Amino acid sequence: MPGLTDIASLRVAARAGRAGAVLPVLVETVTEKASKDGKPFLEVQLVDARDRFVLRVWSDNGQYTAAQELATGACLKLEGEFTVHPQFGLEAKRWSFAPLTGAEKDEFLAGPADLRARQDEDYKFIESTVAALEDPRLRELGQTFLQKFGPRFRRTAAARFFHHARRGGLIEHVAQMMRYAAAICAANTSLHRDLLQAGVLFHDCGKLWENCMEEDGFAMPFDERGELLGHINIGIELVNTLWKTLPLEAWQDLQPESEDVRLHLLHLIAAHHGELQFGSPVQPKTPEAIALHYIDNLDAKLEMLARGYEGGPTVADRIYDKVKPLNVRLVAPLGPAAQA
Repeated sequence: MPGLTDIASLRVAARAGRAGAVLPVLVETVTEKASKDGKPFLEVQLVDARDRFVLRVWSDNGQYTAAQELATGACLKLEGEFTVHPQFGLEAKRWSFAPLTGAEKDEFLAGPADLRARQDEDYKFIESTVAALEDPRLRELGQTFLQKFGPRFRRTAAARFFHHARRGGLIEHVAQMMRYAAAICAANTSLHRDLLQAGVLFHDCGKLWENCMEEDGFAMPFDERGELLGHINIGIELVNTLWKTLPLEAWQDLQPESEDVRLHLLHLIAAHHGELQFGSPVQPKTPEAIALHYIDNLDAKLEMLARGYEGGPTVADRIYDKVKPLNVRLVAPLGPAAQA
């Protein structure tokens, strides 16, 4: 019997050839579709703690009816042979599924120990970075956010598909961006360090309603607020709401003035996508806004590259096929620096 694995590891193994495996997964959605010639099939979106893939079930498959009846949130073990299709990615061949038992389900929903440990470390780093902010208004704002929304923050993905698209992915993304921001501020001391780090913390805070996972499991349901407003508008609204709770009278003599600090922080949230066509209502107009935009883009792109190297199909030795949303073929990196 093949051994237990996860989606990301299986993607790597299947890239080298057909791989047998038992895959614990959670059912996120089951969607009925039809091919161009009218043949019915199901797209079953399956997820785990790190990754996701689509199981396509055709109407002539003996398990089509059973797959139709799968409930959102059901935990399964999918056993079969797996390959990587150049267009559709990871695919299951000659597969079967069965429910996870109680103990298996508990272990699966806990997530891999290494991922939990890394996200715990990242969250502590975020807390310590916020606590070290010298501006008491931004420090209090950040700590209030973490106190009120910490559990929700810790189960939110940074994106639905392309980067850090996993439970707790937003924690990983924000922590790494804070590390980049600290390095950039050390190299360019004219940047307002506290403002930039606060911008990192809050730039995607609206995704707590756009990309938040359920309290248990790895399904990412759609949220009406996220659909109607989008994460940038939600983030601006959230910061304004939290700002009103601050004891601003105690800091009325601080410079820069509180209203200027609030407006500059809101600008960072509004402008972090960089361009109007990418969803920002304004383009970056301050040094911190420009820095935040590029830090965000850098971390997202490097995560996309890592995913492409892990599971993307190859077209030649050391050359990987295009991985969405990147529009270029990837070339294997040089590797770690040589030691003298």
